[in-house]
Formats: sequence, C-alpha cells, structure tokens
Amino acid sequence: MTTATAKTAAPPAILVQGIEKSFKDVQVLRGVDFEVTPGSIFALLGSNGAGKTTLVRILSTLLTADGGTATVEGIDVAADPQRVRESISLTGQFAAVDEVLTGRENLVLVAKLRHLKNPGAVADDLLARFNLTDAGARRAATYSGGMRRRLDIAMSLIDNPPIIFLDEPTTGLDPQARIEVWQTVKHLAAGGTTVLLTTQYLDEAEQLADRIAILHQGRIIVNGSLTELKQLLPPAEVEYVEKQPTLEDVFLTLVGDHDADNTARGSADTDK
Repeated sequence: MTTATAKTAAPPAILVQGIEKSFKDVQVLRGVDFEVTPGSIFALLGSNGAGKTTLVRILSTLLTADGGTATVEGIDVAADPQRVRESISLTGQFAAVDEVLTGRENLVLVAKLRHLKNPGAVADDLLARFNLTDAGARRAATYSGGMRRRLDIAMSLIDNPPIIFLDEPTTGLDPQARIEVWQTVKHLAAGGTTVLLTTQYLDEAEQLADRIAILHQGRIIVNGSLTELKQLLPPAEVEYVEKQPTLEDVFLTLVGDHDADNTARGSADTDK
C-alpha cells in the first residue's frame, strides 16, 4: 500500500480581502480582493485615478484602509506595520535618488541606514547587478532616465526584501529606458522576488506579468493570466495583412544602429 504525500501549496505572498478606502466623499476602493503568488509578477492595471497607488500605499503601510484586510508575507498590514516594512520595498512613480551624490554613494547611504555590514561591498554588488558599475562614480544628476530608475530599484533591493512594490515604474521613460526597466523586473522575479507592479500601460502588463488584475472604479473587474484574459473575447477573424513595422520597431532599429556606429567609431579612434 502506497501512501501519497500531498504537497502543501505555498501561502500567498500578498493577500487582499475586501479593502475599502475613501477620501472624504470620494470612495476610491470599493472592496478589492486578490492574492499574489510568491516569486511572481502581479500587474495591477488601470487608468489614472483607478486607485492603484492608493492600494499600494495601503499595502506598504503608508495609508490605513477603511475596511477589509491585507497581509504581506502572512503579516497583517494594519496590526503589525513595522514587521511588514521589514519584508517589503517600495519604489514610487518618481526616482527617489539623491542627484548630488554619485550612484555608488546613493547605495552606500541606504546600506548604512539599514545598518548593513560592509556597505561599500553591498553597493558594488548592486552596481554590477544593474549594469551601473561604469557609472557608479558619476553623480546621479548625470544619469539618463532609465539609469536613474535602475539605480532607484537597486536602492530598493538593499537587504534583499522578499517583496517589492513598483508603482508605475516606467512613467515618463523613453522606449529604450522602459525596456531596461522591464529587463530588471524580469530579473528580480527570476531571482525569487515577488513583484507587485502598477501600470497604466497595456504592453507593460503584457510583457511582464504572470497575472494581471484590472482595477476599475475601485473594484477588480477581472483577474487572470494573459491567456485567460484573452479568452474572454472571441477570436478575431484572420485575414492576411502585410505586417507594417511599429513606431517602436523603427525607433529602436534606428537608434540601435546609430549607437553601434558611434561605438565602432569610438573603438577606431582609440586604436589610433
């Protein structure tokens, strides 16, 4: 007689049940429910004013919900906010870097604030992970938008929090910088970090998320994988149409070729 051992499913990294929030007479969240699997990317998709940032601020203990419950790593965000803060990191809509300091100095500062041993080694490791080593000695004010955002995310990962909240991380970035941030987010999830991402960009959710929840007028109206969401609509009738390149294809091809030419010319000048 063989006894089968049932595998116990891992508890959700984030569990949200019936969360409500109002500001005076405006009800922003009207009973939000969802859960996030550990090590996955969960995208909260919605238009401006849908309540995405409000929900993230509740989960990160910056706001108190009017109703419902939420747990992060099994910890109630209202009952024990300090323990929640020890398990998370929050990256807001705008990069919170000190532009007077160099990239490395920003990282060292945060490592010291977290009372980590050898903050210089921590900073060097993160600069390498985020392809910023060559720019580490430069002031953050000289960084491009994508580099500044990568530095911001690197600062959020000091002390390896298991959960990171990214609130519209690519707002205002150019196409190349957006792709850099996307690659960073994918790398985080591949390393086991749970990512809750808010965005208003459909392509961003499509590129990154394991599951997508659409928040509309304070409620989750649909929640599922990209495949599951696509099945909500009937398949379109297929006709042969010659595919035209998108503007993004044109931009990245031209800019990529231009950068390659500049690199080649720089190498030739060095050889001289």
